[in-house]
Amino acid sequence: MKPLIPPADTLNWETHQVDTVYDNPWITVTHRQVTAPTGNPGIYGMVHFKNLALGIVPIDQDGNTWLVGQQRYTLNQYAWEIPEGGGLREVDPLLSAQRELREETGISAQHWTPLLTLHTSNSVTDEVAHAFIAQELSFGQQDHDDTEQLAIIKLPLSEAVERVMDGEITDALAMASLLKAQRMLDIGALKLSAD
Repeated sequence: MKPLIPPADTLNWETHQVDTVYDNPWITVTHRQVTAPTGNPGIYGMVHFKNLALGIVPIDQDGNTWLVGQQRYTLNQYAWEIPEGGGLREVDPLLSAQRELREETGISAQHWTPLLTLHTSNSVTDEVAHAFIAQELSFGQQDHDDTEQLAIIKLPLSEAVERVMDGEITDALAMASLLKAQRMLDIGALKLSAD
């Protein structure tokens, strides 16, 4: 399959001035004076994420996975997601994903498969998410952040995908990861066990 490439006449954005309007340990918000690829001047607001976003689809030999439920402040609603979290940019994303899975669910895994890289909302942020499939699972105790009140449920991966299709799961990283994991199983690119 040929790679998708931009048209030859594609121009880049030009940045003329960057002003930081907000900064905390996790994000920086900047206001920018720019010239668009069309040549027109404009402004751009950008949210820079200081950490990587991480997601994990744990799958056991029977085709089950685990979802994490929590109240999301930004939406003021309860959300079911795959185990997710953040990791320092200078740390291997796999190591951070392994830590996040243990902290949120108590699950450790012997076998890890890179699943996807996702730009979460590329019109306003440079956030990059990495997702992995975790297999050959073992179970221990959760050790999550003291601001998190997490519920964990186990269900068949196919049911999690149905919940994506029904609109019950709306988190972008969870949706993309669950759908791709199911597709990999369907086409034989992923097996449920080493047998």
